[in-house]
Amino acid sequence: MKIAIVCYPSYGGSGVIATELGKKMALRGHEVHFISYERPFKLDLFHENLYFHEVEIFDYPLFKFPPYSIALASKIVEVARCAGLDIVHVHYAMPHAISAYLAKQMLSSSDLPFITTLHGTDITLVGSDKQFYDATKFSIEESDGVTAVSNSLKQETQSIFETKKDIHTIHNFIDTKQFYRAENPVLRQRYAQPDESILIHISNFRAVKRIEDICEIFAIVNQKKPSKLLLVGDGPEIIKAQEFASKNSLRDRIVFLGKQERVTELLSISDLFLLPSSKESFGLVALEAMACEVPVIAAKTGGIPEVVNDGSSGFLSPVGDVENMATNALMLLENDSLHRRFREAARERAITTFSSEKILPVYESFYREIIEQC
Repeated sequence: MKIAIVCYPSYGGSGVIATELGKKMALRGHEVHFISYERPFKLDLFHENLYFHEVEIFDYPLFKFPPYSIALASKIVEVARCAGLDIVHVHYAMPHAISAYLAKQMLSSSDLPFITTLHGTDITLVGSDKQFYDATKFSIEESDGVTAVSNSLKQETQSIFETKKDIHTIHNFIDTKQFYRAENPVLRQRYAQPDESILIHISNFRAVKRIEDICEIFAIVNQKKPSKLLLVGDGPEIIKAQEFASKNSLRDRIVFLGKQERVTELLSISDLFLLPSSKESFGLVALEAMACEVPVIAAKTGGIPEVVNDGSSGFLSPVGDVENMATNALMLLENDSLHRRFREAARERAITTFSSEKILPVYESFYREIIEQC
């Protein structure tokens, strides 16, 4: 198949999954064309089946804001004509699905089916906003196929937009050959003493991540079990963690590592992953942790229960229940045999349920189904 993938090129779950999907599809023999305003940061693999097409923004004084949606639609048309595309797969509804719809109309003499994958905030934040609601609903219902990264997001989409559109759940995935526990005693000793545990959190530090809860969980754990907290990433809420560390005399216990492109090494030296978010449509970073044998302490919200088996690969608690999360964390950190079982279960679940080998054939089958229908 000749597949176009439209995505945001920056950090974020939708861009990561879209890029990894395209790379894996190319390795499976498909011709994949990425279309975006910049080269996706994860598109670091050269392969004869991989192409990147940059959307050029027309800079004209009359336009206060460059018309990206139209430029993207025009680029999709250009690539479709030159490459003979079979299907377009857009990740994140706005504005990608609207642009794909417009491109399809521009190619009136040729059917070009497009699939829209919903990732979360394109529905719960952007799409539900009044000024984008109708456009988002239209783009979903006009898509030839729609997927969501979790059953939770599927149900939420159908509820918010009151749509009867058939939405297929295709979970996110990871390459478990890239995400695995690589023991590194030297690196671990850089951050913790032999008798200390390491807890870790990785995110873009937005309010939804409940950064203060992370710090409070850690403070409770650290009182009973000497530990270090690694905070990986950056964002508007990072200052709250810095203030918490200073106020509670934990500056030597909480380590701020900023943005890191390769997190496998850091996950591999960690004992627990904290994810007390108020909302997660899937929780890709939790899956990455599990693949590296790191049990997850998380909030029971959104798609997280579909990823983390409560009481097996981690523990889930109500949003905001810091005490319960800390209790669960200590239960694992103070019981080596229990912690080992959770580590093994986490890795096993990542391999058997969410590995690329399991999910990619599902996408291939869905592509063929939509192409045949159109």
